Amino acid sequence: MNYKLAYSTFGQEEKDAMYKVIDSDIFSMGKNVKEFESEFAIFFGKKYAVMVNSGSSANLVALASLFYKQESPLKKGDEVIVPCISWATTFYPLQQYGLKLKFVDIELETLNYDIKQLKASITENTKMIVTVSVLGNPCYFDEIEELCKKNNIILFDDNCESMGAEYNGKFTGTSGLLNTFSTFFSHHMSTMEGGLILTDDKEIYSLCKSLRNHGWTRDQDSDSEIYQKKDDDFFEAYRFILPGYNVRPGELQGALGLQQIKKLPSMIKQRRKNALYFQSKFKDDKRFIIQKEVGKSSWFSFTLILHPKANIQKKSLFKKLQDSNIEFRIITGGNFLEHDVIRYFDYEVVSDKNASYAHNNGFFVGNAPTDLTKEIDYLYNTLKEL
Repeated sequence: MNYKLAYSTFGQEEKDAMYKVIDSDIFSMGKNVKEFESEFAIFFGKKYAVMVNSGSSANLVALASLFYKQESPLKKGDEVIVPCISWATTFYPLQQYGLKLKFVDIELETLNYDIKQLKASITENTKMIVTVSVLGNPCYFDEIEELCKKNNIILFDDNCESMGAEYNGKFTGTSGLLNTFSTFFSHHMSTMEGGLILTDDKEIYSLCKSLRNHGWTRDQDSDSEIYQKKDDDFFEAYRFILPGYNVRPGELQGALGLQQIKKLPSMIKQRRKNALYFQSKFKDDKRFIIQKEVGKSSWFSFTLILHPKANIQKKSLFKKLQDSNIEFRIITGGNFLEHDVIRYFDYEVVSDKNASYAHNNGFFVGNAPTDLTKEIDYLYNTLKEL
């Protein structure tokens, strides 16, 4: 393959960390996970981190916690605003907990919320806004945070694609009541499979820890607010208080995270170097719309959308990429409204014009924390031949 979608970031440090776990013969959630949670929270300046087995599970557990909080919990039928473009498991937990989704269109240039349309979509029924900084590119968080504060709306920030991105000097994934991250193989840092939830709310933190772990009381802090400890330790060890899941990470994932987070700043730096080079090659190519950076993107990947006036057929473009051994794929999960699964949702659509155009006329190629000058040149020369 001349240009891949994803590249390994594991070195000898990660291998050594895994060997230590293997030698310990302790693989279930333990000290490595706990230490990584602490390091992750410190890195992003939040009070609490909860690790789970994937970014999808992070969304599920985080959303579930909002239904069990003592004050103003979410309820079935509540309205939640979502962007048209995101990964499927941004939306699935919302459907699984019976929420009504209101889909708002994106800007074709940034691929994030059309902020004017978002503002106009809020009603007295809106209980939550889900933000997604698409492919590392920050949303307009100053305006969205103000909207939520003014209207008493929960901000849920799905930051699974955008670890390390910044807006106004603040990391994305730190603005919401709940913030979720993915550490899947192809993401900004990798624990093979994995995800995290960040929050400053102690009750939410305690709920998430129980929900990831069978819904029981084990692993709760001594000052947990979500239950009253009883005297009988025999039953207390297996006391279930919430309808939870088993989405715990393993010690291998925790050990990998401890190594990867040390590398995260340098890996983001290299991704941004690659992005500058990609922009220099494609900024004047009028055939394509490339993603306009908001704040400081962490550049998950590089998107190209065929300009409406470009005299190029998508079929011939994709065949050229395939014949040239360049991997590419749909932008994130595309316009979710165009997937068959939408028939199972309770939803309304404000607009999806731009999302539909991006879905049907766009694609992305990979980025990685390694120098991709050669690959980007190859892509540019390949597309120049069209």
